[in-house]
Amino acid sequence: MSKARVPRLVLASGSRWRAALLERFGLPFEMLSPEVDEAALPGEAPADMVARLARAKAEAVARQRPESIVIGSDQVAELDGRAMGKPGGRDAAIAQLEASSGRSVRFHTGVHVLAPGMPAGPTHVDCTEVRFRRLSRDEILRYLDREQPWDCAGSFRCEALGITLFERVDSTDPTALVGLPLIATAALLRAAGLELP
Repeated sequence: MSKARVPRLVLASGSRWRAALLERFGLPFEMLSPEVDEAALPGEAPADMVARLARAKAEAVARQRPESIVIGSDQVAELDGRAMGKPGGRDAAIAQLEASSGRSVRFHTGVHVLAPGMPAGPTHVDCTEVRFRRLSRDEILRYLDREQPWDCAGSFRCEALGITLFERVDSTDPTALVGLPLIATAALLRAAGLELP
């Protein structure tokens, strides 16, 4: 008796960092970048914004791939109750790292999974707290010259040299800070019918 066809898995993202994390599961998947406006809504808390955007990304791609299991994810940094997104360039990255120096920054990472024939469940949001060292201007400039993390919330790559900027990281899932909380993602994919491990 042949096994039932497993729906294709789609990562609703163009992020190579999220793709590298998802590859750990050993499941074939495709990537499809969603067309979603990532601007915050007026008065929206960072954790709420991440949950909304992770779901919106999954929904946008699920409309294009209705027979697939779709993973949507989003991340935003929070300092003093305000969202810090991707810097997009050097000046904004300098400002973000100067503001974070010697302080704790929260990183909210949301993941939402949609599967054919299953009602949409809740969006999981992981909160990771990063305590930055006191960073000199020279350290910030040297770091940015080396990694150019213009596409990373908070202006660093923790999976590379960015880890040297920290005093500590408090998290229930170390993969969340990279951009996709794999513990929650695995649970959501199991609920959608995939076998992990």
